[in-house]
Amino acid sequence: MLSIALFFIGAYLFGSIPVGVLVGRAVGFDPRGVGSGNIGMTNVTRAGGKGAGAITFVGDLLKGFIPVLVARLAGFPPAVVAGAGLFTFVGAIRSVFLRFGGGKGVSASLGIWLGISPLPVLIALGVFIIVFALARIVSLASICAAIVLPPAAAMLGLPRPYVGLAIVMTALVLLRHRENIARLMKGEERAVGRKPGDGGIAGA
Repeated sequence: MLSIALFFIGAYLFGSIPVGVLVGRAVGFDPRGVGSGNIGMTNVTRAGGKGAGAITFVGDLLKGFIPVLVARLAGFPPAVVAGAGLFTFVGAIRSVFLRFGGGKGVSASLGIWLGISPLPVLIALGVFIIVFALARIVSLASICAAIVLPPAAAMLGLPRPYVGLAIVMTALVLLRHRENIARLMKGEERAVGRKPGDGGIAGA
């Protein structure tokens, strides 16, 4: 029991690594002080370019993927693997290294689910691509992908702890996107490629 608790703490600390902040500082800026203030791939890309954004995406994905993969390789049951995923995700959105601030957790959640079961995340990714292609709004695509994850996990017959994890993670993603949701309802969320002077604000 103690080993599982220590593993969860380790998963949380690993998920807390502020990849976007580290990448931003390496290229000369702090993403918390530019654009939307978010430390995720979208805002880092806006401020630091595609290379910085790509590194942030891969780093955030890996910090979600690795703890779950380690839990599975160690032979832990689904409940413990799901717990590792949840603690990792909480670290990504409430990092102890950022005084319990953090990002939206989208890239980390992608990594977590690639480690648990690729099929639900492929369905969610398909929804993301379709919505983004139509609306060109990252936050809207992310929200739609998160919403479809729990039913996808359930329809694919995944163990109940994984379905429960999907529900909790979706709720947390929606909570982290509450400001984006408010802007979407007002028609103020800026699409990719739209200049600030064209109306709306960046929020992803």
